[in-house]
Amino acid sequence: MGDMDHALPHPEPDEIRIEAVLQALADPVRLTIVRALAESETGIACGCIELPISKSTRTHHIRTLREAGVVWVRAEGTSRISTLRREDLDKLYPGLLDGVLSARR
Repeated sequence: MGDMDHALPHPEPDEIRIEAVLQALADPVRLTIVRALAESETGIACGCIELPISKSTRTHHIRTLREAGVVWVRAEGTSRISTLRREDLDKLYPGLLDGVLSARR
């Protein structure tokens, strides 16, 4: 494993764009991931979220959320732990996450 595994690129708060965030949240699978992360303070290993998709598809969805600035992903041993960037998103787009998370499933 190289350094890339430990330092995945994440957008800075001022690089987060509403279009990318909305597009990331518009997918039902990614919304399921975000809902699961919203209930965890410490973050969740991607594989622990029950999803009817392959590992590579799961990786793609997590990457999309990370590149949009919706989640932080950090390496922890052999796992990658995802955490919702609630503070950044709430500051940039007040009420957006709460609205999305409270929307009817």
